[in-house]
Order: sequence, then C-alpha cells, then structure tokens
Amino acid sequence: MARKANPVPSYLQHSSGQARVRVDGRDILLGEYNSKESRVRYAEIVAQVVSGQTVQTCTARRSKPVETDSRLTVNELVAAYLSWADGHYLKNGKPTSEIHCLKSAVKPLVDLFGFTACDAFGPVALKAVREQMISNGWCRKTVNRNVGRVRAVFRWGVENEMAQPATLQRLQAVAPILAGRTEAPDNAPRQPATDEQVAAVRPFVSDLIWDLIQVQRATGARGGELLSMTPAAVDKSKSVWLYSVENHKTAHHGHSRTIAIGPRAQEVLQARMQELGDDELVFPIRRDSYTTAVARAVEKYNRTHPNKPIEVWSPHQLRHAKAHEIRERFGLEHVQATLGHAEFSMSERYAQATLGRAVEAAAVTG
Repeated sequence: MARKANPVPSYLQHSSGQARVRVDGRDILLGEYNSKESRVRYAEIVAQVVSGQTVQTCTARRSKPVETDSRLTVNELVAAYLSWADGHYLKNGKPTSEIHCLKSAVKPLVDLFGFTACDAFGPVALKAVREQMISNGWCRKTVNRNVGRVRAVFRWGVENEMAQPATLQRLQAVAPILAGRTEAPDNAPRQPATDEQVAAVRPFVSDLIWDLIQVQRATGARGGELLSMTPAAVDKSKSVWLYSVENHKTAHHGHSRTIAIGPRAQEVLQARMQELGDDELVFPIRRDSYTTAVARAVEKYNRTHPNKPIEVWSPHQLRHAKAHEIRERFGLEHVQATLGHAEFSMSERYAQATLGRAVEAAAVTG
C-alpha cells in the first residue's frame, strides 16, 4: 500500500534563492532562505495547513520584513532543556537511553517551530509536530510518548520561569491519539520467547551469553539488572537466594528491587561466581552487546536451518516468558512480585508480602 503523503509541507529553497513552501500545488515565498523571518512564517503556514485553516498566501509577500518576537524561542528553550537533561538522566555516571529518546522527540519540534517564540507555541502547533512524527513512521505509542516529552520541555520551562504557565496549560489540552483513529501504526504485542527459540541459539552464542540467557529466563530479571550483578549483592543464606539490585529502573523514585533466585539460576551463577571477587561483575558485557549477540545468533540459526526458521527475539522477551509461566502457575500478584512491577514503596509490610510471593515462585520455577 502506498504511503499517505506527508500532511506537513516541507521548507524548501526557491530558484530565486528565497525560501518556499508548497501548499495545494502552489509555491508560497517566505523571504530569505534560512532566515529567522522565513522560518517563523513557515511555522505559521504549517500550523494553518495541519489545522485545516485557509492559508493566506498574500501575507507571504509582505513589503515589510516579518516582525518576529524577541522573547525566548523554542530553539533556545530546547537547547537549555537538553543541557539540563544531559546532567539529569544519568545512571552510574553514564547517560541513560532517555537522552537519545529526548533528542529524537524534539527534532520535529525544532525543525518546524524552532524560531517560534515559546509562548506562541500552542495546541495547533503541537498537533503539527505530532503529524510530522506520524509521517516519520513512528508507531502510535511512540508518538504519544514523544508528544509527552515535548510537553515536558515546556513544563521544565515553566518550572524555570522560561515559559508562561498558560503555555503549558494550552499544550495539555492536546489529547493522545487513539488506536484505530490515526495513520500511526500499532505494533503487535511483544510475545514471550519460546523454549524452542531459546534453545535454537545455543550453538551460536558464547558461554557467557548462554549463561546470561538462562539466568534471565529463570529469574525474569531485566537485562540491565543482571549486568550489574556482583557476588557481594547476592544473599545466599537461604534456599532461595536474594539479589538486591542497587541501580535499577525505578531506583530514582526511591523504590527497592530484590530478585529471588531459585535453583535453576543458582546452578548457573554458582559456577560463574566461583573465581570472582565480591565486587566483580558476574556478567561483564554491555546491554547492547547482549542484545546484538542474540540477534546475530538467531540470524545464524536461520541461515543454517532455512526450512525451519525461528522468529527474531530479544532478551527482553525472556521476561515475558517468565511472566507467562508464573501467571499460569500462580497468578498476577506473583508476576508483579517477580518482575518488580509492584509499588514496593507503599509500606514495609506490603513490600515483605510481595517479596514472599517472588520467593515462592522462584523456589518452584527459578
């Protein structure tokens, strides 16, 4: 099926050297190419087009230069926000993946409305940015998350008195796009990695990767949680070991995370920990290298078994497989406890009860 034309017209250069934008088959001249005035005019027209308004082409040929707002621009706000984010989204002194997501989210914003004054950026402009995200081929949930990130830029601006509260209030009026009511696709739900898929990659991965796969499948832990594991962080005093994760996904919210380790995972970890110091990493590998190793193993398997290929799977699908197994045997509360989805910060008593479910599940399945 042919892809629908991008509803956001492009900023282009006319043969005369001026900037232009094509609307309904007609070029509108905007002034000097790459000038602030032409960019501001372009943003005005984009907002009109996406909102279905009639574009007033005569205003593009003004005898006087376009008067631009001297207040803080979107470009300046985004630059200040990203500078702050570089120091905020860190874990163990390294940037988290959120930095990459933020930069991706704000690119359509600065491309379309970078020279617009912050407080002139409203709901219609935000919907134009959203249309550009959809035209980029992003799925619906990604578009909604990234619109939220754009709003977060303005929320930070309000917090630091760089934007007016009314600006953020207007942007919050833009509702998320709903399934079946948008051109943005919905990705199919991620399925658990099957035992057959997991076993297929064994001949094509190193012992380190295979051990990591086994432990993640047995515990349902996140890959990043296992990659930060050291022998000192594992309490082996009881039949089910307890791994206290120091740097986990929700640590910055004050939540704790303890992973219960049953006999299957213990067997693998015992062999790996025998010659390690207390503070050495049990799995000395980067998360992206782990994911890449699995993807390459699947590719190698499919090349050698062309008549019986398997679907590509990622390490995170091992968590889904564990969740499915525990739900079938115990129920949703045990899934929440094992995977760390429960709110452990609610009370001491609740935390201990939840951990008890995780221990019970690990003793049988882990």
